[in-house]
Amino acid sequence: MSQLSFADVEPLADIALADTTFVVVDLETTGGRAAGDGHDAITEIGAVKVRGGVVLGELATLVDPGRAIPPQIVALTGITSAMVHDAPRIDSVLPAFLEFARGAVLVAHNAGFDIGFLRAAAERLGLTWPRPPVLCTVRLARRVLTRDEAPSVRLAALAQLFGAATTPTHRALDDARATVDVLHGLIERVGNQGVRTYPELRSYLPDKTAPQRRKRHLAAGIPGRPGVYLFRGPGDEVLYVGTAVDLHRRVSQYFTGADPRTRMKEMVALATRVDHVECAHELEAGVRELRLLAAHAPPYNRRSRFPRRHWWIVLTEEAFPRFSVVRAPRSARALGPFGARADAVAAAQILARGTGVRTCTARLSRTARHACDHHELAPCPA
Repeated sequence: MSQLSFADVEPLADIALADTTFVVVDLETTGGRAAGDGHDAITEIGAVKVRGGVVLGELATLVDPGRAIPPQIVALTGITSAMVHDAPRIDSVLPAFLEFARGAVLVAHNAGFDIGFLRAAAERLGLTWPRPPVLCTVRLARRVLTRDEAPSVRLAALAQLFGAATTPTHRALDDARATVDVLHGLIERVGNQGVRTYPELRSYLPDKTAPQRRKRHLAAGIPGRPGVYLFRGPGDEVLYVGTAVDLHRRVSQYFTGADPRTRMKEMVALATRVDHVECAHELEAGVRELRLLAAHAPPYNRRSRFPRRHWWIVLTEEAFPRFSVVRAPRSARALGPFGARADAVAAAQILARGTGVRTCTARLSRTARHACDHHELAPCPA
């Protein structure tokens, strides 16, 4: 099967982006490991072929991974083992996809993940990977958009920013369709900067540095689960803290040049290891991240410059304690953080009603006598 390789990219030099054929692909998988022992498998492929803003065709199919789909993946994608029981196997799906994508530039949101799975599947099947030109919309977004405009480059955030007609749903075809709209929005931006052809677009993207390439091993062993990651420096100091839905995928991006920020490249060059904490969901990861930012004030996090902008709920240290809202808790048992004081106060009031802890604000000694409006677990000695 003849496929476009990097040796064939030169003819694209004279073809305008508006006349370039793109195949935007998205995969759903059983996890985050494309290769090696215990590798994960593809459960769904969705692809859209476009040229000049016109959809030329679509490909979508579930794929039988040959194994049970983990519960956390079922919760994320909605794809169950029963749904893929009668689906075709990858050995019949992959050749059809390669034919569909023949002669096109492959596009994916976080292309290292999707293309990595496709390439690994081809190698296991004994197929020659055609090495097509690849464009990553994550890298392009980080190059084109400012942090103020796009604090997050997750697909859902960019789809909302560009008013995509399809909302990402963690299903392959929906996400591929949303990525098409994101791609068109980003191409419009670079067109204003004189980028007209695919080779010009590739040269517009940042390249990974040698220190980044050498540090790729730091992502080994990190699971594809939600959580918090910490880059540590030569003195074991915390350099940077972040959260991710897929820890392995996100940490790996720091070694691919996907993030063009100079300070991130500098941070990676200093890093000696990456710690992680697995979390049950994104909310827990966000709370842990804020606590770690407040505790360590890592120099490469912008938010760590203002670690005390958040509010916390604590029990006062007195004979008959009450809930209090503070900026800087002294105890690790504080509840929070809260972005606004009003939210923290409302939560403290709810906790007080539910637990019976006193709500009056007078400071009481152990021998004090004070009348309260209701019965309390830690009452004033009325």
